[in-house]
Amino acid sequence: QVQVVESGGGSVHPGGSLRLSCAVHGLAFDYYGIGWFRQAPGKEREGVSCVSPGDKRTHVSDFAKGRFTISRDNAKNTVYLQMNSLTPEDTAVYYCAARLNYFCSGFGSYPYGMEYWGEGTLVTVSS
Repeated sequence: QVQVVESGGGSVHPGGSLRLSCAVHGLAFDYYGIGWFRQAPGKEREGVSCVSPGDKRTHVSDFAKGRFTISRDNAKNTVYLQMNSLTPEDTAVYYCAARLNYFCSGFGSYPYGMEYWGEGTLVTVSS
């Protein structure tokens, strides 16, 4: 049984940082591309960042460039999203998703094409 579990969300002041973790179990993690998505209240889900198998390719959406960094640790079956310089507009539920042999092509476009999803972790940025 595949499990995708996000953690690390919470409340932070504007300008602060958080590191989200995505632990994936029950599949051959090394062969999966992993993406982070987010959904703010009343808005569509959008892609945040993606990392391919073997770290050969990453994608960071424009709103996250220079602030968010994605990385993966295959020994721990975990992908991280380091988020810096957070603003209230970053408030959302952040989801992690996995897809076999996915190299981040067309990342973030509906219908997303991911196979396994986590239940999300809430990030709240407010003063």
